[in-house]
Amino acid sequence: MINYNFKKPVFIVNPKSYLYGDDLLKLAKISNILAEKYDIDILFTGQLVDLPKIIENTNNLIITAQHMDYLTPGRGMGHVLPDALKNRGVKAVVLNHAENPLTLSSLDKTIRRADELGLITIVCADTVKQCKAVAELEPNMIICEPTSLIGTGTTSESSYRKETTSAIKHVNPDILVLQAAGVSTGDDVRQVIQEGADGTGGTSGIIKAPDWEAKLEEMVSCLSRM
Repeated sequence: MINYNFKKPVFIVNPKSYLYGDDLLKLAKISNILAEKYDIDILFTGQLVDLPKIIENTNNLIITAQHMDYLTPGRGMGHVLPDALKNRGVKAVVLNHAENPLTLSSLDKTIRRADELGLITIVCADTVKQCKAVAELEPNMIICEPTSLIGTGTTSESSYRKETTSAIKHVNPDILVLQAAGVSTGDDVRQVIQEGADGTGGTSGIIKAPDWEAKLEEMVSCLSRM
């Protein structure tokens, strides 16, 4: 785990593969303004080919890759080279999302490569047991999210959020815990933070909103008051 002085609570905007190009840049610029306005850390993910342009047009975001592999420069056709991400100014990486899962062995190796390069690691986990196992690998953050709820707009149960947060903190209190399943309103944000999470974020709740700026401000503004 690398040392990074996060402004807690943190927020992650994760458009996955729903947005790219100009639309992705538009959302990044909105996020950039709000990160400065409310003085919070916003992690922003995007398609790899779009990240350099986002980096060039923002200055308040933690630009985050949606995946990388653990290879070193050399052989590895078709894989995502961590050194190339670092070279272009990427600061963090999401790993083990349900739509791109890793074995425990691969996850361990990938976190170690990220640590070598000073990249922030955000790892996704589903069950309480998975959260405990991932915590042993010492990423910077763990996103607790039941796979069955991804994209549904339904938040996880309060008992799940409290139990997974507690399980991770018991293993390593320095790991930040993000509870983000189905979070799409300011009330959702307040609820998960009040229950002990170090941050939250969203995908469909943001990009499906008729006004991205209004929706993001509704959610992000709550963090500044927590």
